Amino acid sequence: MKTKACKRYDIPGHAHELTFSCYNQHPFFANPEYCDELIRSIGSARKKHQFDLWAYVIMPGHVHILIYPRTPEYSISGILKSIKQPVSQTVIRKLKQNDESKQLADMKTGERARPYRFWQAGGGYDRNFDSPRLILKAIDYIHNNPIRRGLVAEPGEWKYSSYNAWHNEGKGILDIDIESFPFS
Repeated sequence: MKTKACKRYDIPGHAHELTFSCYNQHPFFANPEYCDELIRSIGSARKKHQFDLWAYVIMPGHVHILIYPRTPEYSISGILKSIKQPVSQTVIRKLKQNDESKQLADMKTGERARPYRFWQAGGGYDRNFDSPRLILKAIDYIHNNPIRRGLVAEPGEWKYSSYNAWHNEGKGILDIDIESFPFS
């Protein structure tokens, strides 16, 4: 199966809206344990790759994050690998250990070399931003994703979102780096 190539532009000073999906759009993140794995993984990747997190939403079948790399040289592909790979490895390993064949069946690829997948193959979606106005629009899009999917009536009701950190001075599941945002 051929996957669509994703062209990445690692440009200093740009923010990146990254979207990546679960294998075959399965709602793996309906399981809070998997959300917790992703949260830990994003935290580790932030330290390793030195990026600020400006917005996020973890949906049942996909994830949106908006990051700002703080170093002049970085690799979005490397950042994504550091976020996604530990999640898939940990979840698949735990499912095998606990003989969770029903959940593993949703991850079955039919491929000999890679029999299970947590994430959809391919690069996902990466959109560069260097305009505060466009970044704010992207944040609004991210925060309203649970409403568009009919999961909640208001964005602040969705637990796995940075909405409350932005609008209600609340803490979210993940801390965001609002102090580094270019509001001008």
